[in-house]
Amino acid sequence: MGFPPRELRDLQLRVRTEQQTPGWKTRYAVRSGVEGTVNEFAHGHGMSQCRDRGQGNSHIQHVLTAIPVNIERLSGLPPAGEAPTPRRPTAFQSYLDQCEIPRPKSWRALGT
Repeated sequence: MGFPPRELRDLQLRVRTEQQTPGWKTRYAVRSGVEGTVNEFAHGHGMSQCRDRGQGNSHIQHVLTAIPVNIERLSGLPPAGEAPTPRRPTAFQSYLDQCEIPRPKSWRALGT
């Protein structure tokens, strides 16, 4: 276990506090929906195998592939005034609802 310098700890606390604000969560919701997952990028778009050798060439290939992927994801977002449609519950969430077991807001809270 290590202790970060005071400046880093203060920065972490400030950022974590900011992440709890509704404005930050709204901005992050758009960002998280646009940026692809590593699995989709690697397997769905062939990024596990680069065409050229070298870090510079690989970086260019990744950036040029990420641009249309992010544009495609942005085009699927609802207009700014509309609320996004909620995701369907998972099978496990449906099971909890069917058995009338309350779902916690965060599963991480159960481990503490």
